[in-house]
Amino acid sequence: MAYPLHKGPWTTLSSVVKYQNPWLSVREDQVLRPNGDPGIYGVITMPAGSCILPLDNEGNVYLVRQYRYGVERETYEAIAGSTEGKDPIESARKELKEETGITAKEIIALGFIDPFTSVVNSPDYLFLARDISFGESELEGTEADLKVEKVPYLIALQWVMESKITHSASVAVILKARDYITASNS
Repeated sequence: MAYPLHKGPWTTLSSVVKYQNPWLSVREDQVLRPNGDPGIYGVITMPAGSCILPLDNEGNVYLVRQYRYGVERETYEAIAGSTEGKDPIESARKELKEETGITAKEIIALGFIDPFTSVVNSPDYLFLARDISFGESELEGTEADLKVEKVPYLIALQWVMESKITHSASVAVILKARDYITASNS
Protein backbone atom coordinates (compact mmCIF):
# COMPACT_ATOMS: atom_id res chain seq x y z
CA MET A 1 0.00 0.00 0.00
CA ALA A 2 1.36 3.40 -0.95
CA TYR A 3 1.40 6.07 1.74
CA PRO A 4 0.27 8.70 2.42
CA LEU A 5 -3.37 7.72 2.00
CA HIS A 6 -6.08 10.35 2.11
CA LYS A 7 -9.25 9.22 3.92
CA GLY A 8 -11.75 12.04 4.06
CA PRO A 9 -10.06 14.87 6.01
CA TRP A 10 -7.53 12.42 7.53
CA THR A 11 -4.15 11.39 6.09
CA THR A 12 -2.72 7.96 6.96
CA LEU A 13 1.09 8.03 6.97
CA SER A 14 1.62 4.36 7.90
CA SER A 15 -0.25 1.39 9.32
CA VAL A 16 0.89 -1.57 11.47
CA VAL A 17 -1.14 -4.57 12.65
CA LYS A 18 -0.48 -4.77 16.40
CA TYR A 19 -2.55 -7.88 17.13
CA GLN A 20 -4.47 -10.44 15.11
CA ASN A 21 -6.38 -13.66 15.78
CA PRO A 22 -9.03 -15.55 13.76
CA TRP A 23 -11.80 -13.20 15.04
CA LEU A 24 -10.28 -9.72 14.98
CA SER A 25 -7.38 -7.54 13.96
CA VAL A 26 -6.09 -4.43 15.74
CA ARG A 27 -4.04 -1.94 13.78
CA GLU A 28 -2.37 1.34 14.67
CA ASP A 29 -2.13 4.08 12.07
CA GLN A 30 0.17 7.05 12.12
CA VAL A 31 -2.05 9.89 10.94
CA LEU A 32 -2.39 13.55 10.28
CA ARG A 33 -5.63 14.67 11.92
CA PRO A 34 -8.08 16.92 10.08
CA ASN A 35 -6.43 19.98 11.71
CA GLY A 36 -2.99 18.83 10.45
CA ASP A 37 -1.66 17.64 13.82
CA PRO A 38 0.15 14.28 13.85
CA GLY A 39 -1.25 11.44 15.93
CA ILE A 40 -2.15 7.78 16.11
CA TYR A 41 -5.44 6.03 15.45
CA GLY A 42 -6.38 2.49 16.45
CA VAL A 43 -8.87 0.44 14.41
CA ILE A 44 -10.37 -2.96 15.22
CA THR A 45 -11.52 -4.97 12.20
CA MET A 46 -13.85 -7.93 12.64
CA PRO A 47 -15.85 -9.99 10.15
CA ALA A 48 -19.34 -8.71 9.38
CA GLY A 49 -22.17 -10.14 11.44
CA SER A 50 -25.79 -11.15 10.98
CA CYS A 51 -28.49 -10.63 13.59
CA ILE A 52 -31.95 -12.15 13.18
CA LEU A 53 -35.12 -11.78 15.23
CA PRO A 54 -37.56 -14.70 14.89
CA LEU A 55 -41.23 -13.71 15.30
CA ASP A 56 -44.07 -16.21 15.66
CA ASN A 57 -47.71 -15.74 14.64
CA GLU A 58 -48.72 -14.83 18.22
CA GLY A 59 -46.34 -11.86 18.42
CA ASN A 60 -43.58 -13.58 20.40
CA VAL A 61 -39.90 -13.28 19.62
CA TYR A 62 -37.20 -15.78 20.50
CA LEU A 63 -34.13 -14.43 22.26
CA VAL A 64 -31.07 -16.15 23.63
CA ARG A 65 -29.70 -15.66 27.13
CA GLN A 66 -26.03 -16.38 27.68
CA TYR A 67 -23.07 -15.35 29.82
CA ARG A 68 -20.82 -13.05 27.76
CA TYR A 69 -17.17 -13.12 28.70
CA GLY A 70 -16.41 -9.62 27.36
CA VAL A 71 -19.00 -7.79 29.48
CA GLU A 72 -18.77 -10.31 32.35
CA ARG A 73 -22.51 -10.88 32.70
CA GLU A 74 -25.46 -12.71 31.25
CA THR A 75 -27.19 -10.93 28.36
CA TYR A 76 -30.37 -11.26 26.31
CA GLU A 77 -29.81 -11.06 22.57
CA ALA A 78 -31.42 -11.74 19.24
CA ILE A 79 -29.72 -14.55 17.35
CA ALA A 80 -26.40 -13.31 15.99
CA GLY A 81 -23.04 -14.42 14.68
CA SER A 82 -20.29 -13.82 12.18
CA THR A 83 -21.04 -14.08 8.48
CA GLU A 84 -17.63 -15.73 8.11
CA GLY A 85 -17.35 -13.90 4.78
CA LYS A 86 -20.52 -15.50 3.43
CA ASP A 87 -23.90 -14.10 2.40
CA PRO A 88 -25.47 -12.30 5.41
CA ILE A 89 -28.95 -13.83 4.86
CA GLU A 90 -27.57 -17.37 4.66
CA SER A 91 -25.42 -16.69 7.71
CA ALA A 92 -28.48 -15.45 9.61
CA ARG A 93 -30.42 -18.59 8.63
CA LYS A 94 -27.48 -20.77 9.75
CA GLU A 95 -27.15 -19.03 13.15
CA LEU A 96 -30.93 -19.21 13.68
CA LYS A 97 -30.94 -22.97 13.07
CA GLU A 98 -27.76 -23.67 15.06
CA GLU A 99 -28.63 -21.60 18.15
CA THR A 100 -32.40 -22.16 18.38
CA GLY A 101 -33.42 -24.94 15.98
CA ILE A 102 -35.73 -22.42 14.28
CA THR A 103 -36.12 -22.25 10.50
CA ALA A 104 -38.00 -19.48 8.68
CA LYS A 105 -39.81 -19.39 5.37
CA GLU A 106 -39.65 -15.59 5.24
CA ILE A 107 -36.60 -13.45 5.97
CA ILE A 108 -37.03 -9.68 5.85
CA ALA A 109 -33.90 -7.53 5.52
CA LEU A 110 -33.90 -4.58 7.94
CA GLY A 111 -30.64 -2.93 6.84
CA PHE A 112 -27.36 -2.89 8.71
CA ILE A 113 -25.61 -1.03 11.51
CA ASP A 114 -22.04 -0.10 12.33
CA PRO A 115 -21.92 -0.89 16.06
CA PHE A 116 -19.07 1.45 17.08
CA THR A 117 -18.12 3.73 14.18
CA SER A 118 -15.12 5.48 15.70
CA VAL A 119 -12.84 2.45 16.05
CA VAL A 120 -14.59 -0.78 14.95
CA ASN A 121 -15.06 -1.87 11.35
CA SER A 122 -17.64 -4.69 11.56
CA PRO A 123 -21.10 -4.11 10.05
CA ASP A 124 -24.04 -6.11 11.42
CA TYR A 125 -26.82 -7.07 8.98
CA LEU A 126 -30.29 -7.18 10.53
CA PHE A 127 -33.18 -9.50 9.67
CA LEU A 128 -36.69 -10.36 10.82
CA ALA A 129 -37.70 -14.04 10.49
CA ARG A 130 -41.39 -14.87 9.91
CA ASP A 131 -43.34 -18.07 9.29
CA ILE A 132 -41.06 -19.98 11.64
CA SER A 133 -40.92 -23.65 12.59
CA PHE A 134 -39.02 -25.43 15.33
CA GLY A 135 -36.47 -28.21 15.33
CA GLU A 136 -33.31 -29.18 17.19
CA SER A 137 -30.49 -26.71 17.83
CA GLU A 138 -26.86 -27.49 17.00
CA LEU A 139 -24.89 -25.55 19.63
CA GLU A 140 -21.14 -25.02 19.45
CA GLY A 141 -18.86 -25.44 22.48
CA THR A 142 -18.93 -21.72 23.34
CA GLU A 143 -22.74 -21.85 23.37
CA ALA A 144 -23.20 -24.68 25.90
CA ASP A 145 -24.84 -22.28 28.40
CA LEU A 146 -27.12 -20.65 25.79
CA LYS A 147 -30.82 -20.66 26.66
CA VAL A 148 -33.63 -19.81 24.19
CA GLU A 149 -36.44 -17.73 25.63
CA LYS A 150 -39.85 -16.99 24.14
CA VAL A 151 -40.78 -13.38 24.92
CA PRO A 152 -43.74 -11.27 23.76
CA TYR A 153 -42.40 -8.70 21.30
CA LEU A 154 -43.69 -5.78 23.41
CA ILE A 155 -41.76 -7.13 26.42
CA ALA A 156 -38.57 -7.39 24.32
CA LEU A 157 -39.16 -3.78 23.23
CA GLN A 158 -39.59 -2.77 26.87
CA TRP A 159 -36.35 -4.60 27.76
CA VAL A 160 -34.56 -2.53 25.09
CA MET A 161 -35.93 0.70 26.59
CA GLU A 162 -34.94 -0.41 30.12
CA SER A 163 -31.43 -1.45 28.98
CA LYS A 164 -32.08 -5.07 29.92
CA ILE A 165 -31.10 -5.80 26.30
CA THR A 166 -27.85 -3.97 25.50
CA HIS A 167 -26.29 -5.92 22.61
CA SER A 168 -26.25 -3.23 19.92
CA ALA A 169 -27.39 -5.35 16.97
CA SER A 170 -30.19 -6.84 19.09
CA VAL A 171 -31.34 -3.39 20.18
CA ALA A 172 -31.33 -2.22 16.56
CA VAL A 173 -33.15 -5.26 15.14
CA ILE A 174 -35.85 -5.09 17.84
CA LEU A 175 -36.38 -1.37 17.20
CA LYS A 176 -36.28 -1.72 13.40
CA ALA A 177 -38.77 -4.61 13.55
CA ARG A 178 -41.26 -2.45 15.48
CA ASP A 179 -42.55 -0.57 12.45
CA TYR A 180 -42.84 -3.75 10.39
CA ILE A 181 -44.64 -5.63 13.18
CA THR A 182 -46.94 -2.69 13.95
CA ALA A 183 -47.80 -2.24 10.25
CA SER A 184 -48.51 -5.94 9.71
CA ASN A 185 -50.74 -6.13 12.79
CA SER A 186 -52.86 -3.10 11.84
